[in-house]
Amino acid sequence: MNPVIEEVTQNIIERSKKSRKVYLDRIQLAQQNGVNRNQLGCSNLAHAMAPMKVEEKETLAEMQSPNIAIVTAYNDMLSAHEPFKLYPALIKRILVDSGATAQVAGGVPAMCDGVTQSQPGMELSLFSRDNIAMGTAIALSHNVYDGALYLGVCDKIVPGLLIGALAFGHLPAMFVPAGPMASGISNSEKAKVRQEFAQGKVSEGTLLRTEAASYHSSGTCTFYGTANSNQMLLEMMGLQLPNSSFVNANTPLREALTVKAAENILTMTEFKGTYKPIAKIVDEKSFVNAIVGLMATGGSTNHTLHIIAMARAAGIIINWDDFDAISKVTPLLCKMYPNGQADVNHFREAGGMSVVIAQLLKAGLVHNDVETVVGKGLDNYIVEPVSSCGDVSFEKGAEVSRDENVISSIENPFSSEGGLKLLSGNLGRSVIKTSALKPEQFIIEAGAIVFESQEELQDAFKKGELEKDFIAVVRYQGPKANGMPELHGLMPALGVLQDKGFKVAIVTDGRMSGASGKVPSAIHFSPEALSGGLLAKVKTGDMIRFDAQNGEISLLVDDEVLARRDFEKPTLNSNYYGFGRELFSTVRQNVGLAEEGASVFDIPGEERA
Repeated sequence: MNPVIEEVTQNIIERSKKSRKVYLDRIQLAQQNGVNRNQLGCSNLAHAMAPMKVEEKETLAEMQSPNIAIVTAYNDMLSAHEPFKLYPALIKRILVDSGATAQVAGGVPAMCDGVTQSQPGMELSLFSRDNIAMGTAIALSHNVYDGALYLGVCDKIVPGLLIGALAFGHLPAMFVPAGPMASGISNSEKAKVRQEFAQGKVSEGTLLRTEAASYHSSGTCTFYGTANSNQMLLEMMGLQLPNSSFVNANTPLREALTVKAAENILTMTEFKGTYKPIAKIVDEKSFVNAIVGLMATGGSTNHTLHIIAMARAAGIIINWDDFDAISKVTPLLCKMYPNGQADVNHFREAGGMSVVIAQLLKAGLVHNDVETVVGKGLDNYIVEPVSSCGDVSFEKGAEVSRDENVISSIENPFSSEGGLKLLSGNLGRSVIKTSALKPEQFIIEAGAIVFESQEELQDAFKKGELEKDFIAVVRYQGPKANGMPELHGLMPALGVLQDKGFKVAIVTDGRMSGASGKVPSAIHFSPEALSGGLLAKVKTGDMIRFDAQNGEISLLVDDEVLARRDFEKPTLNSNYYGFGRELFSTVRQNVGLAEEGASVFDIPGEERA
């Protein structure tokens, strides 16, 4: 085992001893109180099974077979989630045929960040994660279930579902994906047209036709953003069927994998197999494996928030220093857009997660002694699912890439370090995605231009005021200020300036899309401007040194000068109402720091009075 990975793991275990014990004690108590319907009175149970078929009622009432909850994030506005409309009926049929029952326990909201980018609704996006976790808890609170299947793919949905699932850690759990859409136009062509539109060179109609040729059908978007990073994480954590995430939506193999997931959850219940609750699968090593996978694949920066929040739900305390230490010893093995031109379909064709996991195990970078939904050991995931006559089997998978332009090897990686780094300095702490940067972009020293919104920057670009080297400080974008929206709408303008030869970078307490990375971006600044972060004292013209190579970021202004400055705060009232934002005022007031996962939830054992 790599000594740094081992040291980080032990540090997390030691740091989490108190809260982890509280969590596991609570799960043990929940298990003792019953993971089935024995605790319900007759009236309670009658309500639960009222809409079921007669034979299903009889099976449920006998208390001898599992009843599986389906928690679904289905809607037909998200292309990634639209295929889920058929899943409940299929799952129920398979489970009834196996002598069990299933019910849709509840639905949770699922918003599309692609639709809300640069719109007011994006200010609800991050908060939707914790809302989904609470919705999951409400769904499972009926206490008639012996296990759960979670239907979700996209950005905040999977983290929210997992946080909710961990609150019911005494229940066996599996995640069931819907798969990506087939590849559309190339990502490079899409990016080119976006930049041309930002410069006024093409019409809105041309842009729409280009975007529609990229996002063209049911299934997950094919670039390697947060949604597909979610799928990678679930496999690294052993919570999804092996090498199954990137099988295309609405195909025979995809359906066969859904059937297999329904059958597999039964083997994890006390009635049908070896009782294996999610609390037995997810531990400190699982999360370390997830972070290693994030670094090796060049995954989404959003997971520097989500992994921390998910881990805390299980009493495990992870911080950005852990991410940074792991990144320094984890080579970048994958090139997918925005880190390259390939998409997740090319990734699967090259061998997919089977190759990534095989290479990481070979290098001693991930823990193999972990529990998964298919058995002990992450090596269970070095397989390839194959469909035959409606059934699915798992054959030996590729351990070496079939396309080294997409997946490289431990011996010849795309970079010796992972795709994310920690930046620290007098401005605070932040993270940066480095996997898509060129060497000359790692160090920038330039004057700041301060913006209080992304619209201000876009207006300055249209007026031609940004034709120079500069570092954009886009502040008051943190969770307390306005919900920490993604600022992906800045990328076309800044990309144009970068292509013209100007050195540009972003410093912000907001987020960037999982599809970002071309422009150097120090994001998730903690503490945020509204919480007293030094970003609130930066003035246009101040020099900033941006050094991603050495992990440093500094405001080059004397301390005495800064001490005399007031914190500059814009009027944020317009961010507090409209599009439902007024309903989230208590969330903004109580949300934690970005480095603590930007969550409203407490660590087990540290609940507020």
